Order: sequence, then C-alpha cells, then structure tokens
Amino acid sequence: MAGEISNEKMTIQTGKALPGKAPLIEKIGYGFGDMSSSLFWKIYTYFLPFFYTEVFGLKPQHAAFLLLITKIFDAVSDPVMGTLADRTQTRWGKYRPYLLWMALPFAVCGVLMFSVPDGSYAFKHVYAYVTYILMMAVYTGVNVPYGAMLGVVTSDPREKSVFSSYRMFFAYIGSFIGMGVFILFEKHVVGTTRLVGGVEKLIEDVGDAAPSQWTHVMMLVGAICAFLFILTFLLTKEHVHIDKKPKSEGGSSIGDDLKALGHNGPWWLLLGGSIGLLLFSSIRGGAVPYYFSNILGTSPAVTFTVFLTIGEIAQMAGVPLAVPISERIGKKGTFILVLIALTLLNLITWFLPSDASGVWILVVLQVLIGLAIGINSPMLWSMFADVADYSELKNGSSSTGLIFSSSSMAQKFGSAIGSYILMQVIAFAGYDSTLAVQGEGTLTAIRSLMSWIPAIGSTLGLVCLCLYPLTTERTTQIQKELAQKRG
Repeated sequence: MAGEISNEKMTIQTGKALPGKAPLIEKIGYGFGDMSSSLFWKIYTYFLPFFYTEVFGLKPQHAAFLLLITKIFDAVSDPVMGTLADRTQTRWGKYRPYLLWMALPFAVCGVLMFSVPDGSYAFKHVYAYVTYILMMAVYTGVNVPYGAMLGVVTSDPREKSVFSSYRMFFAYIGSFIGMGVFILFEKHVVGTTRLVGGVEKLIEDVGDAAPSQWTHVMMLVGAICAFLFILTFLLTKEHVHIDKKPKSEGGSSIGDDLKALGHNGPWWLLLGGSIGLLLFSSIRGGAVPYYFSNILGTSPAVTFTVFLTIGEIAQMAGVPLAVPISERIGKKGTFILVLIALTLLNLITWFLPSDASGVWILVVLQVLIGLAIGINSPMLWSMFADVADYSELKNGSSSTGLIFSSSSMAQKFGSAIGSYILMQVIAFAGYDSTLAVQGEGTLTAIRSLMSWIPAIGSTLGLVCLCLYPLTTERTTQIQKELAQKRG
C-alpha cells in the first residue's frame, strides 16, 4: 500500500511479514527492549533515592532537588529526541538504529551513576548531577525511538496492542531480574565484614555495603541491558515507513510539529494520566524500604526486595488480561478502573497494624495493585499510538517520535516528582538515618508515603482520564478516516 499523507509519504514494506501480522520472533524481540529498560528503571526508581542518601552520602533535601531540577533538561531533551528520530533516515529505519547506537553508552552511564567517587561533599554533589543528567540523556536517546517503534512495526491497531502486551510482559521480567539481582547482592554481602573507621563491622543490609558493591552490581546490570538492546535491534523491523520531508521541500518544521502537539488535547490528558500513575508508583515504591525498616522493623534488603518482586510477578500476571479486558470495556475504561482500584487499595494501607497480620494484608494488597498495573500497562502504550493517529488525522502530519517522546517524558517527570515528594516529606519529617528508632512524626510521614500520598497521584490521573475523549468508537472512526486518506 502506498499513499500520500499530507506532506509525508507512507509505505508498508512487503515480504514474509504481512502488514499488521508480524512474526512471533519480532514481538519477542520488541519485548527485549523494554526488558532492558525496565531492568535498569526499576533499580533507578526503587533504589536511587536510597542509594543517594544511605550510600552516596547526599542529604535528603539535596537528593530531592537533584531529582527534580534535572527534569528541566528532560523537558527539552525528550521532544528534541522525538523530532530527531522522526527525521532520521537509515537503511535500518528511523527508530530502530538508536537501539544499537545507544546500547553501550546506556550501560556505561548506569554504572557511573551508581558509583561513589572519592572527594569532598561538593565534588560528589556535582558528580551526582553530571552522571544523572548523562544517564537521563542516554535513556532518552534509546527509549524515545524504542517507544516510537510501536507506530511502525505494524499498521494494525489491534496488533499494536499485542506488541505492547509483549513489551510489558518482558518489561516485568526485566523488573523481576532487577529485584533478583539485589537479592543475590544481599546474599553475598550478609555475613561478611568490612573496615569502618578501623573497626571490623558486620554488613547487615545493602545500605551498609561498600559503595564498590553497588558499582559491581550495576556493571552486571549494564552488560545485560546492552545485550538486550542489541537483540531488539537484530530481531525487529520497521514495516511501516513514513518519509518525513524537510521544511524546504514542503514538509512540516519542528516548530509546526511542536505547535500541533501543544494543541493536541488527548495528548495532554493522557500525559496527565500517565504522570498521575507514575506519581503513585514512584512514591509508593520509593517508600517501601523506609516502611519495612522503620514501621515493620525488618531488613530493608531481602524483605522489601521480595515484596517488590511479588508486585512484579503480579504485574506480569496482569499483562495477558489487558487485551481481552480492553476489548470489552475499552482502553479508556480499563485505565479508569485501574486508577480507581489503585486509589482505594492503597488507602487501606493507612489502617494496617504493624504486626504479622498487617504484613500479610500488605502482601495481598501488593498482589492486587500489581495485577491492576499489569492490566493497564500495555494499554497505555497503545493509547499513545491512538493519540499519534489522532494527530495525523487532525494535522495531516505524523510525528510518531515526538508523540511517543511524551511517554518517556511522563515517565521521567512522574518518577522524578514522586522521588522529590518522597525525599522532601522524609526530610521535613526529620528522618535521620543514624537513629535506631525514628520519631513519631517521622513514622507517621512514612505511613503516609505508603498510603494516602500516592493515592493523590492516582486520583489526579483519574480526573485526566475521565476527560480523555478517545473512546473505542472514536478511535475506530479515526482508523477508518485514515485508511481513506492513505488510499
């Protein structure tokens, strides 16, 4: 099929893979990409605040400000990467080459970010900023093109949801591996000793481990991530090709694309829903180690790692349910029900007792929350593809990379703002890592971070999704109109 889409030329590559019917190996290969990203991102989300305050040595308020202020850089880098990818032309396609180009830098920057240099506090503070910004730049460089690939690996809307399901299933495998790495890390550390101030000290958890232990773990993680990105590059193809003309040849400029994005109402609402969901996940996930070590009095290593791993397994179990549920109640309806469930389930945590019964109820809640997130995750990416189709129909110009860059931006903003809120609440409540027992106000703050504060994030996302206009009927109509335009 070949046709004109305003100022862009769209073709479907023919061959063994029919349009919309990619072979299984390509779906698995596409999943490997988010398996890599999620392996690193889960460690980043759950352990970086803990690493910065307990191992690297940053003050909580400094760590919080770092995680927030660097989002100004991301606000620029994500759309820039999206427009750059949209205009990339290689024999491998527009978006796929970045998986190969960024694989090694991704691994190296991850190791540097989880390394502790020798030097003064000021030097380490600057080092944290530099390595964090480098890591986020590389993360953008690989994940914006990777996300945009969903719009070109197939032309079939339902098949995009299937690709997205494979993506999320493997993403949760990556998260599971990330949690497992730290369980192995703990086993190697517990029972060993190291010199602290000239005195032999028994290492009890990852917070007590030597900084080099963290670096060695991230070297292993980085190698796995790079390998998986290269596999994705080798196993996937771009079957839908959109040749974007430069402004000089009558195409749209970067300014035109950004203006169209700014007027895209569904994009703003879906972005708000995504940020709300990520606020929920990052605040709650980041609070887990503090909750287990201070409220439940358990080791913040194996215990909370196993707890988080249970959540990852539950999310994996939820992914296969995404397509059948969304086909019955729609993608929008699925997202709304998930946000309602997350809000109500998390509020229950506030009332849990700090004993064995409370722990078991918390585990049950973790499973239910994991299932809800797993059901929604594939649909979220598929909804961004719907927003890209809406933009193409409304503006006569497709900017798939730019649209999908918003998903990366939402991920970073949601996680960073969530981590910022977490660190600021911890600091404001007077948390002191040197104390064996925290004050009552601090303990109340930690309980809040595991209950009603994350629920605020999911509630904000719910408001956005209730206003989101792209229902199943509307997206079906968009596909029909686009098919007529494409000829």
